[in-house]
Order: sequence, then structure tokens, then C-alpha cells
Amino acid sequence: MATPRPSPRITSPSSLTDAAGRLNPAAVGWTSEPLHNTDRIGRGRVGRGRNKRWEYWAVTTPNHVVAMTVSDIDYAGVGNPWVLDRATGNEINQDAITPFGRGVKLPGTLDAGPATLRTRGLDLTVTPQPGGTHLQASSARVEVDIRAALPDPHERLGVVVPWTDRLFQYTVKDVARPATGSVRIDGVEHRLPEGNSWATQDHGRGRWPRSITWNWGAGSGRADGHDIGIQVGGTWTDGTGATENALLIDGRLTKLGELAWSYDRGDWRVPWRVSGPGVDLTLTVEHVRHAATDLRIIRSRTWQCFGAWSGTVTAADDQSYDVPGVFGWAEHVEQLW
Repeated sequence: MATPRPSPRITSPSSLTDAAGRLNPAAVGWTSEPLHNTDRIGRGRVGRGRNKRWEYWAVTTPNHVVAMTVSDIDYAGVGNPWVLDRATGNEINQDAITPFGRGVKLPGTLDAGPATLRTRGLDLTVTPQPGGTHLQASSARVEVDIRAALPDPHERLGVVVPWTDRLFQYTVKDVARPATGSVRIDGVEHRLPEGNSWATQDHGRGRWPRSITWNWGAGSGRADGHDIGIQVGGTWTDGTGATENALLIDGRLTKLGELAWSYDRGDWRVPWRVSGPGVDLTLTVEHVRHAATDLRIIRSRTWQCFGAWSGTVTAADDQSYDVPGVFGWAEHVEQLW
């Protein structure tokens, strides 16, 4: 079997789909800023049941991890706020699943408007603003009011993953966004430590296979006077020629090719390793989040391991950087959806 040609870099605006709703071949590639229009995903009858749209944000601090999801997977809306107390290991989660995306609104294209989920006892809002994004959540136990800044310069990785002309994904993985604000947990307000709190975005629009497995890892922090963002992924892109691997050093993106993942599915706390050209990193695990859903038409299993990335990374200018312990995560996810 021939090895797929690596995806090219795209530098001008492109529509993800053609007029018939199939993948636009000219859209396949990667960008260092959002250039893809994805308005046709989730509209009309094209790809009915396969359309998947979401906004996921995770904010890491020395004390907490705060995450929120707003998504529409065609036959269900899925969202939640999730909080980890890093000192105790306690988790707070409030899942909401609504039929056929009821109560969920998502913009057709990144930053074209707010993403919201409204249901009984839960209100989630992701609002693009000049210079950043406002994250808000209101639930019985958790209130989130966080701003993820978008500095200048700050490049953002965008990738189109082509399985077929009918099944494909556009993802934006954005790391090392400085975060400020607060999270209120059981009535107690916690301010985010400025300069040591970071937001990561996973923006997705596409049409997915019924069954898929993926790996994703991310990390953000400062090392030796530099802002460092780590973005790695795999498994779901195998055989497509696309990768979602990149580094962000002081706001500048270095695109990476295929990387090798090594981890123990029998013991998720064993250190994970991701290596290849430009990257030699090990994640020492601090906390394992396990989530499982089985609703017959939807089944999901997630192992998300939070901890510290250590090792070395090399930017496009061949300068190497030591990574002494940048906090983040790595995950293994199995989806039937």
C-alpha cells in the first residue's frame, strides 16, 4: 500500500466542502491560522448522522483543571463542565445529553459567533471576543468565568483529515492561551493564578466514521523564559497523510510529521512517551480520568491522563528547548457514534 503524501500547507481561505457537501480536495492540508469555512457541516440532509461539531476547552492551573464541552453529534447534543482538584484528585462532572442537539447552538465556522448549551440546570457559553475567548459555565456546583487571551503573535494549528470524500474532519488545536478569571466550586471562588494558567482549545467540524479511536496530548507552560505549547495526536489520522502534531514556541508554530506513541493500556499511570522528529517527550501521570458512556447508538470510553511533560522539543529553526515539566495530558479515546 502506497504511503500517503504529507498534507500541504494552506495559506489562503478555503471551503471545507463543495456545493454538493463532499470534501473539497483543495481544502486538504494544514494552516497556521484559521482559514477554513465549515458552514455546510450539519446543514441539510448531507451526511445525516455523521456530522460532528464541537468546542472543547481545557484550562490548566497549578491547582485545578477546568474543562467544558459544547457539542452536537447530529442525533444528540452533548456537553459538560468538568473540574479536577489537583491536590485531592476529586472530580466534579455534570454531563448533559439532549436529543438531536436540542438546546445546543454552534457557529458554522470558528469564531463566527458564540457556542451555547442550554438545558435544565446547565448553561455553557463560549464567546469569541476581540483579543480572546470568554468561557462561561453555570451549574449546581460549578461557575466558570474565564478569559482565554489570544496574544499577538499567536499561531493556531488547523488540519483537515481526509478519510474519504464523504468522511473528513477539520480540527483546530490551539495551545498555550494565557488564561485569567475564576472558577467557583461549591460556592468557593478560586482565582486563576495569572502567568501560570493556560487554556487549550479543540475545535472540530466534520463527518466521522461510525467507529474511531484516537490519541491526543497537549501541554502549555513556560520553560527557560519561553512560552511552550505542545500539541500531539495520532491513531485517528493514520493512513490519511495528515497529522495534528505541532509545537508552539513564543506564539510561533512548528508543524511536525508522524510521531510514535508508547503507553501501557494495562496501567494508565505508567509514563507515556511520544517521540519522533522534533519531539522526545515523556508524560509523568498525576491523575487518570476515566469516562464511559453506553447508550447503544453512542458508546464512548476515555482515559485522559494528566501530568507533566518532560524532555526536549526542536522548533523549525533547529533550536532545541528543554521541557522540564510542562503540565498537560495525554488520552486514549474509543468512540462508537
